[in-house]
Amino acid sequence: MDDRLTRRSMARLLTSLTGALLAGAAGPLGTPAARPVLTVAGKIKVFNDGDLARLDRPMLEALGMSSIVTQTPWYEQPVRFEGVPMAKLMEELGAFGTTVQAVALNEYTTELPVEDFSRFGTLLAFKRDGNYMPVSDKGPFFIVYPYDSNPDLRAQRYYGRSAWQVTRLIVK
Repeated sequence: MDDRLTRRSMARLLTSLTGALLAGAAGPLGTPAARPVLTVAGKIKVFNDGDLARLDRPMLEALGMSSIVTQTPWYEQPVRFEGVPMAKLMEELGAFGTTVQAVALNEYTTELPVEDFSRFGTLLAFKRDGNYMPVSDKGPFFIVYPYDSNPDLRAQRYYGRSAWQVTRLIVK
């Protein structure tokens, strides 16, 4: 009888451990309920449309919002940006590249080192001062750094990585 209890206990333990491991693993990306506003391609492990990840605004917001208040060369006053930390987005999509190419509506591109995302807290912003950013004001997405948090960030090198009107990201 003790032998059966031990086997049964071991089976339960293995089932629990397997479930816990799977819960921490990247799962399939859901289908957007609204119109997709961001497409991510390249070196990612989580997809929902072939080898692409297409996300709508609610999917992005569900990843967890963050905010930064910073001065920028594009606005006269300090601005409060809200959005998804780029590090979190890359983690959720199982990204395994070293750079991300941001592509804007007008096909402008810029390259961002993935290490910047956790090092500086780079943000994929879609709100400015509490309002969703329209295309006419750098929306739907604006990649921003917390420029005021580190004097090194107040340089053309980082301003040039701060693409706006972003609709696609390609992990390389």
